[in-house]
Amino acid sequence: MAKYLMLWNLNRNLIPVSLKERGKAYSALTSFVLQDMENKIIKDWGCYVGEGKGYLVAEGTEVEISKMIQRYSPYCIFSTHPIASVQQMNEVLKSIAE
Repeated sequence: MAKYLMLWNLNRNLIPVSLKERGKAYSALTSFVLQDMENKIIKDWGCYVGEGKGYLVAEGTEVEISKMIQRYSPYCIFSTHPIASVQQMNEVLKSIAE
């Protein structure tokens, strides 16, 4: 299964002005994150304190990752990067060293 580093940014155009409404919206998004962690799609998640953005590491097929992203849309905007493990890179290095 493929692994992805995903950088996320909150869509500032959709952030409620009211602190109470903002708290409700953020709680809903956080509940999605916890569900995706329970379902083993999100392996790690974090936010940059005070910035309205952060990262996550997800694992799954292209379809699973795309479906996950749609849960957060349009409130979060993602930049998605497939990542390779050290074992995978060792395979690449072996093949070019032959």
